[in-house]
Amino acid sequence: MTTTLTVQSSTAASAGPSSEPASGGGARRGAIEISGLGKSYDHQHYAMRGVDLTVEPGELIAIVGASGCGKSTVLRMVAGFEDITEGSIHVDQVPVTAPSPEHAVVFQDYGLFPWLTVAENVAFGLKQRRLPRTEIRQRTAEYLDLVGLGRMGSSYPHQLSGGMQQRVAIARVLANRPRVLLMDEPFGALDALTREQLQNELVGIRQRVGTTILFITHSIQEAVYLADRVVVMAGGLAHGSPGHIRDIVPIRLGPERDVTGAAFNQLERDISALVHETTVA
Repeated sequence: MTTTLTVQSSTAASAGPSSEPASGGGARRGAIEISGLGKSYDHQHYAMRGVDLTVEPGELIAIVGASGCGKSTVLRMVAGFEDITEGSIHVDQVPVTAPSPEHAVVFQDYGLFPWLTVAENVAFGLKQRRLPRTEIRQRTAEYLDLVGLGRMGSSYPHQLSGGMQQRVAIARVLANRPRVLLMDEPFGALDALTREQLQNELVGIRQRVGTTILFITHSIQEAVYLADRVVVMAGGLAHGSPGHIRDIVPIRLGPERDVTGAAFNQLERDISALVHETTVA
């Protein structure tokens, strides 16, 4: 990982045309309001309960916690992939009741169609929405350029490295200009060097696009490196209690994040202690 990184908060970044709402207007998009969220699969035992979280437009919120604490369940419910047992989720005051391009997901496994070219993969969702052909071509080119793959549009997924495939997956989601980008351990399957590169690129994407991001990770260092705030979850059925938010840690490291610095390392230790405390509790 690069030792020092200049990070500009998305909330202060000057977003380009690609970040403008499809309906126009100057209001910031991407506010998430999670209130009293609970999930039960048998209406008796709760995998997660009492989750409250407010995410401001342009924030990157990382969620960490032991396996089974419910962090990916929260993300899938924000995505509309899972029904809500109790509580509510709103994105820009609109209740989440089903999947939508407005709250799109990047998974660890890329999810590309092998029979489509890179450009066709990025354009797939735009075609499903029946956008004009000229707009589809423009957005496809714009977002491939954004992730550094502007010359790879005619290639197929099997011709790309894992990191390049994940860039295509990110471009495909961003081309729909979602209000919220949901990332479920997106770099977990990559080697250390590629993971570092994509972390840095994600920072650059935030600076240019300003999309709100909910980011699930098992890496505390990655969470501190990328996030404005880190949510620590605890509990889960395997731990004998519903998953819940244990703490929310603000990351106040300024414009430069030095992974070897004392402040960075102290935050890592503090968050690690919270995670391990919840595991043995």
